[in-house]
Amino acid sequence: MDLTPLLEFFEEPVLAALLGLLTGAVFGFAAERSAFCLRAAAVEFARGRLGERMAVWLLTFSTAVIWVQGARHLGLFRPEDARMMAIAGSWSGAIIGGLMFGAGMVLARGCSGRLLVLAATGNLRSVVAGLIFAVVAQMARHGWLAPARQWLAALWVTPGGRNVDLVSALGLPDMSGLLLGIAIAALSLWLSFRNGLGWSRLVFASGVGFAVALGWVLTYSLAQVAFEPVSITSASFSGPSADTLMFFLTESPALDFDIGLVPGVFAGALVSAALSGRLRFQGFDGESQMRRSMTGAVLMGFGAMLAGGCAIGAGVTGGSIFAATAWLALFCMWIGATLTDFVVDQRARLALA
Repeated sequence: MDLTPLLEFFEEPVLAALLGLLTGAVFGFAAERSAFCLRAAAVEFARGRLGERMAVWLLTFSTAVIWVQGARHLGLFRPEDARMMAIAGSWSGAIIGGLMFGAGMVLARGCSGRLLVLAATGNLRSVVAGLIFAVVAQMARHGWLAPARQWLAALWVTPGGRNVDLVSALGLPDMSGLLLGIAIAALSLWLSFRNGLGWSRLVFASGVGFAVALGWVLTYSLAQVAFEPVSITSASFSGPSADTLMFFLTESPALDFDIGLVPGVFAGALVSAALSGRLRFQGFDGESQMRRSMTGAVLMGFGAMLAGGCAIGAGVTGGSIFAATAWLALFCMWIGATLTDFVVDQRARLALA
């Protein structure tokens, strides 16, 4: 994809932000329509069900893998050039951060990406939790929590100063990633039909995965023609949320893909909710729910920065390029979410029964 003609009309940072805005809008619209949410899928799994939430998540994940791996084989994208692969990954960060994030998203009743989508529909609980998430993520990256994050991340890192390509590390054939995506897609479609999901929801669940691939291809294409270095990245909500917060708080903010991504998701979800009549204000039901949501947001903010990404950034975006630490973080997010749901929610329900 040649973006050179666009550089005649836009400066590189502006174009990068516009590409982020486009990617985010596709993601936000599709995520709102499909109700895509890792927390919901993990809770469903923890309670012994393979229902529609799991089907939606698996379809999104498999679609991202298929599109991204397909783009790689067509020469539209090189995963090894991605920012996530070009730096050392942290095994310890993926484990500890993944567990923290998984617990946090159950407490907050949504991962960071889902909170952003819900905030666009008028959910004030998600607005508060999302702001806390962004503040804590910024503190973990450059603020008071940064030393703790750096110490935990340095306990166990990948060798050679780069992340590990899971397919290569396991000695699997080059087409394995694409074939795995197709296999997971087949499983998700079987679950979808078994649970009676309509075609519309399936299409929009696939659209979330497509948005991830779109971000990878667009930033890679821009990096090929830009004079200044461009980070090759895609949808994520830990670093971008912190960057967007600081963008509005600093005197001389810089534009890039991440700055366009978060407003794009919000705008896409807002348009989707408005067209479907789902715009309505919602608040906290009580003090206990507020404490729970705020605690979850704190755990997610620190956990995402430690794990190298959130449920989207590591779980789908990083997973689609088979970054080993991203897969480990995703696995630990499932564990953290499952354990937290059992300890906090399932036991509470049993006690009331």
